[in-house]
Amino acid sequence: MALIAQNHLQFIIEVAIIIYTGVIFVINFVPISLSAVLFGSMVLGVGLTLLFGLDVGMLFLSFSQSEFSHPLGPIALLGFVTALAAFPMMEKVGINVRGLKTFVYIFIVLITIFGGLVHRSFLFLWLLGLLIGYFIISKSFRQKSVLTLKRILIFAAVTLAGFGALEWLSELLKMPVFSPLLRIARLEENAVPSLKMVLKNTTLFGHLPTSSYWPSSTGFGDGYISLPISMVLMFALPFPVFYGLLVNKKDVVDYFLPGTFGYAYDFGYVTLFFLLIWCIGVILIGFKILSIYREKRENGNRSYLGKEALLIGSLTAFIAQALVGLFIINRTINGMALVTFIFLSALIVSNIITVKKDEKYIK
Repeated sequence: MALIAQNHLQFIIEVAIIIYTGVIFVINFVPISLSAVLFGSMVLGVGLTLLFGLDVGMLFLSFSQSEFSHPLGPIALLGFVTALAAFPMMEKVGINVRGLKTFVYIFIVLITIFGGLVHRSFLFLWLLGLLIGYFIISKSFRQKSVLTLKRILIFAAVTLAGFGALEWLSELLKMPVFSPLLRIARLEENAVPSLKMVLKNTTLFGHLPTSSYWPSSTGFGDGYISLPISMVLMFALPFPVFYGLLVNKKDVVDYFLPGTFGYAYDFGYVTLFFLLIWCIGVILIGFKILSIYREKRENGNRSYLGKEALLIGSLTAFIAQALVGLFIINRTINGMALVTFIFLSALIVSNIITVKKDEKYIK
């Protein structure tokens, strides 16, 4: 592969290598204590809650939205789940965290409201992520499973109530932007034509050039899947880029289809296969390392408590983003959200180096 990326996929891979290198260095050479992780996760969670609240305020004031929830929603999930994972560890050593728990729960409710008002996809990712996070925490600390029938029904009821409240609010304020039913109708209207277009034109290594909106399309890496436009322009890379009115054309893949179809269309079925293998591999690595950290903790080793809490948050956010992005809406793992996706995976995989240092646990 050329040093200078020749297409969007090469650029994504090169940026991923840079992100992995940086995260691996930080995770393994900077001391990560439990108190530092808890403090950092709470600051991150509170900051993103306020940012999401500002975005909602701009929406009510009819200013342009920044749509922070797509790239930063998983990061918010990382912050809050990491904090929730740190609490049992601190309670185990006799530290009273009741006040901090109440504080975190208040902001969880606030970010649920703010993020849900801006994007319905965030609301689904957020509630799904919290459920996954509580499940991982319960297994890591050998607590009673959160996946009881009662809690699943409560989760479903809260989700329906949230969408119902948004529909009521849209009617009350005469603001269709809040209406989940309007979004569903828009998906019904556009999803089937988009799906037909993608399935008819996707090949093993890209798509038919004549199906692209670019006159000079090569049938591979036309920009439907890309890193943020600002990154492409910053390096002056000669890639096709969707911007301005042309963004509506990108919505055919980016908004109306799951990521599996989006990645297959732009890069081919072969690339999609390797993407799915990579996602599964990252998740399996995360759970394997998590079991090793748990064994260390239960044997009295407290050196990895901070990393364990951070890994739980990272793994939760990555799984939730992968599920929503690959199987519901492509935009959740595209553009700036793709940078987030790569960063979360790097936080998980970077723990391998730490594990390999202790040969006792490698068999």
